[in-house]
Amino acid sequence: MKTITAALALLLGVTSLFAQVEFHNGAEYCSLKRMKRGTSMQKISSATSPVHSYDVLRYSLNLDLYKNFLNPFPHSFSATNTITLRIDSASSGIKLHAVKSSLAIQSVTLGNKTLAFSQDPVFTTITLDTLHNPGDTLVLKIAYQHNDVTDSSFNVSSDGMVFTDAEPEGARKWFPCWDSPADKALLDLTAKVPGSVLLGSNGRLADSIKNGDTIIYHWVSRDPISTYLVVISAKIGYKLDLVYWHPPAHQQDSVPFRFYSNAGENNSYIRSRIGMMTSRYSELFGEHPFEKNGFATLNGLFYWGGMENQTLTSLCANCWIENLVSHEFAHQWFGDMITCATWADVWLNEGFATYCESLWYEYTSGYAAYKSSIESDAATYIAQNPGWAIYNPQWAISTPDVNTLFNTAITYDKGACVLHMLRYVLGDSTFFAAIKAYATDTASFRLKTATTNDFIAKINSATGQDLNWFFDEWVKKPNYPVYANEFSTNPAQKSISFHARQTQKTPPLFEMPVELRVSFTDGPDTTVRFFQSSLDQTVPFSFSHIPANVVFDPNNQIVLKKATTTQVADVAKDLSVPFSFVLEQNFPNPFNPSTLIRFQLPKRMAVELRLYDILGNELGAIVSGIQDAGMHNVVWNAGRYASGTYFCTMKAGSFEETKRLVLLK
Repeated sequence: MKTITAALALLLGVTSLFAQVEFHNGAEYCSLKRMKRGTSMQKISSATSPVHSYDVLRYSLNLDLYKNFLNPFPHSFSATNTITLRIDSASSGIKLHAVKSSLAIQSVTLGNKTLAFSQDPVFTTITLDTLHNPGDTLVLKIAYQHNDVTDSSFNVSSDGMVFTDAEPEGARKWFPCWDSPADKALLDLTAKVPGSVLLGSNGRLADSIKNGDTIIYHWVSRDPISTYLVVISAKIGYKLDLVYWHPPAHQQDSVPFRFYSNAGENNSYIRSRIGMMTSRYSELFGEHPFEKNGFATLNGLFYWGGMENQTLTSLCANCWIENLVSHEFAHQWFGDMITCATWADVWLNEGFATYCESLWYEYTSGYAAYKSSIESDAATYIAQNPGWAIYNPQWAISTPDVNTLFNTAITYDKGACVLHMLRYVLGDSTFFAAIKAYATDTASFRLKTATTNDFIAKINSATGQDLNWFFDEWVKKPNYPVYANEFSTNPAQKSISFHARQTQKTPPLFEMPVELRVSFTDGPDTTVRFFQSSLDQTVPFSFSHIPANVVFDPNNQIVLKKATTTQVADVAKDLSVPFSFVLEQNFPNPFNPSTLIRFQLPKRMAVELRLYDILGNELGAIVSGIQDAGMHNVVWNAGRYASGTYFCTMKAGSFEETKRLVLLK
């Protein structure tokens, strides 16, 4: 990343890193940090999320943190974790993550029975009293001690601050758990601290009881939460500000936002903006999902940016920065409400949050600001591309190192650019409707988890299109297209021939709809569009004016690319290669009420293009007869038909192909 070297050089002795190092967006804050360092009890993973021999339903943590705030500020504390779980596969034993160097398990009980257990470096294995069958619910109480060690997950400092930081697999260092993002559970957290301490955590503050110089905080999460999103942020002398957001649909309700800040920090601007940001994200992605939210700035032990812990985001010291907040807060929808099912799917968290930064710019400053942000992401990716795909299925089995998992160019910037290009392919109304359908799907995703394939299937369903081609090339394969295009003009025939050619090696082809802006000697510019479906594709266009010049992708919608476009005397040499049979996907699709259908013939011959409804009833032919070799355009106006799915079938000689068309009114 372009700022890592500077950041590392400043690490030692720096009290406010972000006063000295600049980042172009909140994603870089977020990425760099990571690279350094009342719902019912039901199964809350998606249909294709990883399954386990048991499903944790609730963690009830009771922590004695009193002495961590007192000199000599040890890292040790005593605690119990009462775990309610349901058996999914017949089992006589339970295995939990509990890193031995950090956690010393003291006892495990099931009711009034003391159970045998053993610890290895990563796991604690518990021997159950008997064989338990699927559907059995167990309540295990684990007494444990956190060792007096520095492990980056449970952090203590001499300024009276204690906080946790657990992504991706650090929860196992401060409480025994099944430390997988797919296994969400409810949380009940009680913590004992000195009376001068403010302590925030997930969910709502059920109560805080002060007795002499002691306070016991009790936090309860109404909604399921992944282990890496469980958090404590606490400090002597914290300042607490409260802001209330009123959902537009029911203004009588109040959602509290808690702002914990260090002495001397000014968070007034972010407090003034958070209501507008919440309303905008709610409009785009469904209403804010949690009963409370908040932010807490930490200290120098939290070196980098932010961490989107569910309902209480961690920020670096004095980092009340709008683009960082817009990124981290977007995670409350994408990352917290819908959590990546495995670490192979982390782009569903980070790519979305990075894209939301740009959407926030669009909302507050206009489309040009949005596009500038996206193009900055694209430039970072192209400059720093390490050469792997966004989605790597092996990461679901073996979590990679954090420098790979949270690579800025891939996970953040390319992820955001892919969403922008999906918006280009679909059009604004269809794109935003599909993303909202994903985010508001209570049956499959809301407050649950999602895999990449889950997301793709949902977008296909919501749009009525098969977009696997798009996700296969942009998400499941590495790199980007390199275009070496040529075009020629024919003034006498008022036409152009455009030769779209890709020269990258891996993958060999990126299929995409392509725009060309054509200027004329005697008329206004016009924009034409075609779908590139082959590595070398020559497309002719005819006009009513004399063409003078062609600009490829004039609005830079295919932001991940390198491209040259050269005018040549004649592209006829390419036209000497026979055309093949092609029926392109109509564009736009979905459409209302008209759509362009393009087809290609290798020779002059009879061809038919016929339309059918979803029941197979023929609506008529839009082309029927002898057609010349080459590319042909035909427009279908479906103004008199109802919204729904239709089919276009092309027959020419022995060639036959059908495309699905979606009319949305």
